[in-house]
Amino acid sequence: RLALGSARIGPETRDHPGRRQLILMLVIAAISLGGSWLLFFASQQGVWGTTNKGAFVTPAVAVRDLHLVDAAGAEFSGNGLWWLWVVQEQRCDQACDDALHQLRQLHVLLSRDADRVHRALLTSPPVPSDALVAKYPGLRLLSGSGSPLAAGIYIVDPLGNLVLHYPVDASGKSVLTDLKRLLKVSQIG
Repeated sequence: RLALGSARIGPETRDHPGRRQLILMLVIAAISLGGSWLLFFASQQGVWGTTNKGAFVTPAVAVRDLHLVDAAGAEFSGNGLWWLWVVQEQRCDQACDDALHQLRQLHVLLSRDADRVHRALLTSPPVPSDALVAKYPGLRLLSGSGSPLAAGIYIVDPLGNLVLHYPVDASGKSVLTDLKRLLKVSQIG
């Protein structure tokens, strides 16, 4: 018989590489989950800012829910295009007129993407079209009976969702920056 001496080979002294790998994988998973949890809650608290200048429209509003009609009385669907809307509750006052002028200038600044974006004025009661259409060619006049929107400027995507909202007196540069970014990353419209 061979004597092994005092060295006993048993489960308490064996090397377990599988156990170490399992523990290492669990530690890495716990760190990943904990880190992502911290990042999520930090972003909810506003630690990081967003790059958009306008406010997201929340809760989501779809064009079809607004029951819009154009000046001819035809139902408005958006036709799969990007839209810039000026929303005014009553008649178009000076602030509204300034916003329409600004949107016309933004439309020109879009250059090669200008054909992807259309402009509209949305009011509760329909507004007389002759003066506005003559002053702002290409402007579409809309009126709606759906839920009222706050006055301001809206960007509407080709799927018919209102995406971003700006005050009526918002800087045109803010709207242009956001719109160019949306057009650049968009695969639709």
